[in-house]
Amino acid sequence: MQAFEYANPTTKEEAVRLLANQWGEAEILAGGTDSLSLMKDHVSTPRRVVSLQAIKELRGIEFKPATGLRLGAMATLSELIESAAVRREYPALVEAAEGVRSPQILNMGTVGGDLCQRPRCWYFRAGYGLLARDDGKALVPEGENQYHAILGNSGPAYFVNPSSLAPALIALGAKVRVFGPQGTREVGLDKFFLTPASDDQRECDLKANEILTDILVPPAKGTKMAIYEVRQREALDYPLAAAAVVLRLDGKTVKSARVVLGHVAPVPWPAPEAEAVLVGKTISEAVADEAGKAAVSKATPLSKNAYKVQLARVAVKRAILRAAQGGA
Repeated sequence: MQAFEYANPTTKEEAVRLLANQWGEAEILAGGTDSLSLMKDHVSTPRRVVSLQAIKELRGIEFKPATGLRLGAMATLSELIESAAVRREYPALVEAAEGVRSPQILNMGTVGGDLCQRPRCWYFRAGYGLLARDDGKALVPEGENQYHAILGNSGPAYFVNPSSLAPALIALGAKVRVFGPQGTREVGLDKFFLTPASDDQRECDLKANEILTDILVPPAKGTKMAIYEVRQREALDYPLAAAAVVLRLDGKTVKSARVVLGHVAPVPWPAPEAEAVLVGKTISEAVADEAGKAAVSKATPLSKNAYKVQLARVAVKRAILRAAQGGA
């Protein structure tokens, strides 16, 4: 690991002053479950590491019926799982967090860190850059792309977004609060994730001198929600495909629907085609199957990952049926 300066600020203002204006000079340390691995592998070589552990205002989980849920970016996944309010009001979020099987990551990993973690693409982790190129040639399309994107993969990015919480949070209409030198701004989580066009860009709408402070989730009363994840192994494995579904019903008829796919595109992938199938219908296995087909209708698999199309289709179908039956 390259030597670095360690800073431990106690306020978000101090933290922002310690960050740099360009990526790579300084990096944020939240739970450290991913960032330290990147540093050990020399994928990330910051001169300064800015820890957020001592900033108390970034912690906490609060729920108010009128305004919804506030998740401090430094709240751990274990704290989210153990929150009675989250379990009662947002069961799909709890199930999404419980999908992270490692006790170490659950106890150290943070909500903000889950949203901002870097891609798991093995080309990126091996030092070929975010866009996985060698001498200007894209390595993924004809390479080892078994776990890469089937949607939003026309180039130049082929990795998949690794967040466990993002699909469910986007389906719930969450926003994030970001703090930087210009003050605080809010971004819809569906707009927060970006597909980079060059190796010096990041995968989210966060500048090098900004920090994620809060996740804000509107009240979910009157909704039915569920997630469904497909893994090769249940223990310590990232999903191959996932789907989050939030339904609002008028009797048995779907009044509105949100369907968001995970682990199949460089960003969490909304599926308006599936939503259009559901609205105005009564949920049945046939309707859920039709929506699953619609969700992957624009998929363009790579040379070795066509199997993920079927997995994503099934994940959407089963998430819809689970939501209609009462959710997570």
